[in-house]
Amino acid sequence: MIKTDILIIGAGPTGLFAVFEAGLLQLKCHLIDALPQAGGQCSEIYPKKPIYDIPGFPEVLAGDLVGNLMEQIRPFQPGFTLGERAETIEKLEDGSFIVTTNKGTKHHAPVVAIAGGLGSFEPRKPLLKNLTDYEDKGIAYIIKDPEIYRDKRVVIAGGGDSALDWSIFLSDVASEVTLVHRRNEFRGALDSVEKVQRLKNKGKINLITPAEIVGLNGEKRLESVLVRKTTNGNEDILLAVDSFIPLFGLSPKLGPIGEWGLEIEKNAIKVDNTLDYQTNIPGIYAIGDVNTYPGKLKLILCGFHEATLMCQSAYKRIYPDKKYVMKYTTVGGVTGFDGSKKEAPKAVVKTIE
Repeated sequence: MIKTDILIIGAGPTGLFAVFEAGLLQLKCHLIDALPQAGGQCSEIYPKKPIYDIPGFPEVLAGDLVGNLMEQIRPFQPGFTLGERAETIEKLEDGSFIVTTNKGTKHHAPVVAIAGGLGSFEPRKPLLKNLTDYEDKGIAYIIKDPEIYRDKRVVIAGGGDSALDWSIFLSDVASEVTLVHRRNEFRGALDSVEKVQRLKNKGKINLITPAEIVGLNGEKRLESVLVRKTTNGNEDILLAVDSFIPLFGLSPKLGPIGEWGLEIEKNAIKVDNTLDYQTNIPGIYAIGDVNTYPGKLKLILCGFHEATLMCQSAYKRIYPDKKYVMKYTTVGGVTGFDGSKKEAPKAVVKTIE
């Protein structure tokens, strides 16, 4: 049986950062993730996607962010159970928990932090009768490596952040990018909408709205898509393409966690955000995109904040008789479990005369 202080379910950015915050408190962490590597969606779905709202990074690729987080937590030597799904949970008489995976691996901890992101998920697909004929033959629902589209003709469908962000990114990679959306208005960030408009004005993105893809054509692989404009009567446009990427979001599912007796609202776990993001079961927390509360924003940086407060609460739960005095890393530095230490710079006192 694997024993640890905080058992983290989900090894995405929020779960990884929780290891760092726990490490500052000298709490040991172990992470479970159904994916074969750490990083969650950032590693599995869009490692090459740029992220713009991480403090201190004007732009960072999702995969690079994961790499930086792994380096940041290295001194705290977290354990990983990868390629296994957290299946069942049992609460013991002393208030601690045993979590067992689908492969029978047992984990014991006084605190469980669920950082499962969107949970298990699958892409939402457009309703086109011959869609499956072209999957992996010109149609993809996830962009892992944008270099695949170098000098190719790409059509993207969707109106959210992913569709906007990838249209912007691929405008410097593909020979031709066309963005199709069924409305004139987009659901993504205003800044991204404005960037797409500027790129359209420069001729780097073809923007077709309001419109939708109504047909797919090709013999052995996708060769063209039929776009139907829905303004002033229907107008059909046949576009020759190399790749069609429908980005309509993901359909999330909590999976077995949804059967653990937690309070669920709209496929997310309700938590108390007034204090520490604890669920209705004492000792079980939920942080990151998997949780919900009034005013919730599904942003990585919000998950980092939630992880920080969760760890403070976890310390008090594990050591109720100890008083922890928070110290800034700029004062105390970072001490790893292997005895290594990154010293904080010495303070410089200057007298003003």
